[in-house]
Amino acid sequence: MRRLPAALTTVFVLLLVLAPAAFATNDGRGFYGATNDKVVTNAGFILILFFPLFILMMSLLQWRLDKRKEARKAAKKAHAGNATWRGGW
Repeated sequence: MRRLPAALTTVFVLLLVLAPAAFATNDGRGFYGATNDKVVTNAGFILILFFPLFILMMSLLQWRLDKRKEARKAAKKAHAGNATWRGGW
């Protein structure tokens, strides 16, 4: 059991040491290739559009979930108010 932490640490350090060599292709240009001003500008515009849209979508989702929660609470309250008339026999 004492060997497990040492083995995991060794594997982790080995992966960290070998990771840069795994991505060293394309002369360091990355997956996309060579970038210029137009590519960087377009990436910036995509980010400018993404974050407000993300905030809008998450806000709409939260509003919808809150609306469902309030409806569920109102139904439970209405159901509990009629509990005196329930019972069968």
